[in-house]
Amino acid sequence: MVRGALATVLGLEPDIEVVGQVGSGDEVLAAATETAPDVALLDVQMPGKDGLTAAAELHAALPSCGIIVCTTFGRPGYLARAMAAGAAGFVVKDSPPEQLVDAVRRVHTGLRVVDPALAAESLATGASPLTPREHEVLRAAGDGGTVSDVARRLHLSEGTVRNHLSAAIGKTGARTRAEAVRLAEERGWL
Repeated sequence: MVRGALATVLGLEPDIEVVGQVGSGDEVLAAATETAPDVALLDVQMPGKDGLTAAAELHAALPSCGIIVCTTFGRPGYLARAMAAGAAGFVVKDSPPEQLVDAVRRVHTGLRVVDPALAAESLATGASPLTPREHEVLRAAGDGGTVSDVARRLHLSEGTVRNHLSAAIGKTGARTRAEAVRLAEERGWL
């Protein structure tokens, strides 16, 4: 429903043509390859591949396509990850429609567009302090499994999993691994 509404808003503009829509991150690259859009609008949370993974794949395959991440989840970590994936814009869905239209036009001309409040929050929060392995272990621990479960799933020793969880707990300022997962998700680090 939201995708359709955004397409309608953009389609009403005389200088913007919506050339395609997809319902999952798994479909982004194939649709973009077929339609060759100038700008692609992706969400962070998409069925199948998440929007950040789809953005990285799209940027690698079609570097001339400007990518805007438009999401409900305006979290500093998502902003940093979107930019690292090749996005040229990051806007939140509750922005006025005129801002979204303006973002599409600006990205089309080669500019970067970032929600100002989110940019300020991102600067204040800073980048994720988690190492790639801590990120992987904390994400795997997010389903509530035991240390043994996580170790088996990631092919690590239980001691290694405990060490990475301990480091992640310390870096997030949490008291438990469940709280560390929650805080990391809230900050967009997971």
